[in-house]
Amino acid sequence: MNATSRSIFLAASSILALAPASCATSGTAKPTSTPQETPVVTAVSRSEMREQAIETLTQAVQSPTPQMRANAMEGMLNAPSRVESLVALGLKDENLGVRSVAAMCVGRAMLKNLGTAVAPLAADESAFVRLSATYSMMRLGMPVDPHAISQALLNDPSPRVRAHAAYVLGELKNPSASGMLRQALLDKMPLASSEEVRLMQLQIAEALVKLGDSAQVQTIRAALYPSRPQELEAAALAVQIIGEVKDRGAIDQLIYLDAYVDESGQRMPAEVRLALASAMARMGMREGAFIAQEFKDNDNPAIRAQAASVYGETGQSANLQPLAVLLDDPEGNVRVAAATAILKITSK
Repeated sequence: MNATSRSIFLAASSILALAPASCATSGTAKPTSTPQETPVVTAVSRSEMREQAIETLTQAVQSPTPQMRANAMEGMLNAPSRVESLVALGLKDENLGVRSVAAMCVGRAMLKNLGTAVAPLAADESAFVRLSATYSMMRLGMPVDPHAISQALLNDPSPRVRAHAAYVLGELKNPSASGMLRQALLDKMPLASSEEVRLMQLQIAEALVKLGDSAQVQTIRAALYPSRPQELEAAALAVQIIGEVKDRGAIDQLIYLDAYVDESGQRMPAEVRLALASAMARMGMREGAFIAQEFKDNDNPAIRAQAASVYGETGQSANLQPLAVLLDDPEGNVRVAAATAILKITSK
């Protein structure tokens, strides 16, 4: 999963491979120093950290790496007064994933001044971008053909495009879309890989839950128990969805998964455990910062970035100290995740 959020960019570019080769935790945690008392964070230092985080994201939007550009725009949504100029750049980006994220940001932040800039993307060469632009235009009350979403959901040959269409319908929260979502859930897409179809089905189930079909939480919960490494990505997505829809009935299952140890003595991979902490934080259980603490020094920068994201979700001022360290990480994606987390905490 994307360390800062479930980014449309990752689905659009198809570059994410969350599941490791085995169920062992990815990377090796570096030894940590003896815990020390966390310094008091003053109002001045909070303000300074916030400005530093904004500067980090502003610079990242100019990065040669598309993922950093996309993640930086999403992170800046936590600073609404500063996001518009960055999203405007993203709408013109050469990378389809970045354009897709930028187009979604227009609707999520209700950036009405960018309505005329996002409109041409409804005819973009990429289905991901077209769907994102259609979402934002509908959110802004602009004239646009909504059937483009249903056509993608029911007819596109790519499970990832269908998944994005389902995500858009869930975000629009129009109950009339429930029927077509249920129809899409029945299509097994035999020519597609089983893993991609499973991710699509989870995304459709999430959309249905957002539209009021609470029975679909059972579909999501069923994915929490991977029986083979190829199912780990679906398990991590299910965890994130549970946090997104705030399925408090699944909390005991999440706690069990974090404590689970298999026959060889291995716990769930770092990606899954961090996703568990983030999901529980979204439901008000903010004690999971200890999981971020466990992985903040991991050799794998993707794990460090995800740990930074968990610090942000738990939302406690005490987490600003480790985030200040991660804000100086040598890896750009870690800095972006830390900056996003700092903005989340200092927005409160």
